[in-house]
Amino acid sequence: MRKNNHRRQLRLEPFDWFNIPLMILMMFVMVYPFWYTVVGSLNEGMDYIRGGVYWWPRKFTLYNYKAVFIDTRILQAFWITICKCVVGTATSVLFTSLVSYAITRPNLKFKKYYIPFMMVTLFFSGGLIPFFILIQNLQLYDTFWVYIIPSLFSVYNMIIIQSFMRELPNSLIESAKIDGAWEYRIFFQIIIPLSKPVLATIALFTMVNHWNSYFDSMMYTNSQWLQTIQLFLKKVITDPSVAGSLSSAAAAAVPDQAVKLTPQTIKLATMTVTAIPIVLTYPFLQKYFVKGFTMGAVKG
Repeated sequence: MRKNNHRRQLRLEPFDWFNIPLMILMMFVMVYPFWYTVVGSLNEGMDYIRGGVYWWPRKFTLYNYKAVFIDTRILQAFWITICKCVVGTATSVLFTSLVSYAITRPNLKFKKYYIPFMMVTLFFSGGLIPFFILIQNLQLYDTFWVYIIPSLFSVYNMIIIQSFMRELPNSLIESAKIDGAWEYRIFFQIIIPLSKPVLATIALFTMVNHWNSYFDSMMYTNSQWLQTIQLFLKKVITDPSVAGSLSSAAAAAVPDQAVKLTPQTIKLATMTVTAIPIVLTYPFLQKYFVKGFTMGAVKG
């Protein structure tokens, strides 16, 4: 009986014969570009120019990464980006979840006006130039807080979070109020622990957005020390002089290894370095991802 049940479980339907190869093909299409970048970054530069490096390094070397990290600009860019991700994600999730909780409360004054007003911002904005003027008038230009304050609140994330919070038992809140708990205590000690799945999902979204963003750094900062890792990567890819300066600095530091370096492999190493941290973060939040996003978006 057990063998028959096992065979039934392994039996593939006609749809599976089509779906499984399609999913494998899609997985390959998504994974291979990253794999190709990693392979190229681990290959000697002059050998890479010959071509034919597709699946694994032909002449292995780590000097491309040494050329990347020998420049203090990328270390500073990493530090700014990490601070931006940590502070920006924490403040955005906290502020957005506070607004979401307030929207779910039936006794919120003028509640019927808040939601339509916020929904309008999903479809209309003042434009780039008015927003730039606003940043200047608020004295946020060329400061670290230009990364944090404008991204404090997201209407889209608020919709997902408040949809999740609406499904929480109202009896918990009423019981806490009977015991003398006030709104902030209810929020931090009851609502937040119960909302971990959706908050982890929103945190992942927000963190990825902060990590991948370069436009805010390019438009609203001027100081070299405030540039993010993605802006530095953009300069390495689009400006040959930046990749050339990395290659020259590494060649000067290690003259006998200069022949192993080229701007192209340095670009690939920079791309790999900027992608790995966020790729490694995802597995820690994966268990919350599907559960939190599904419950927050479907229920309500």
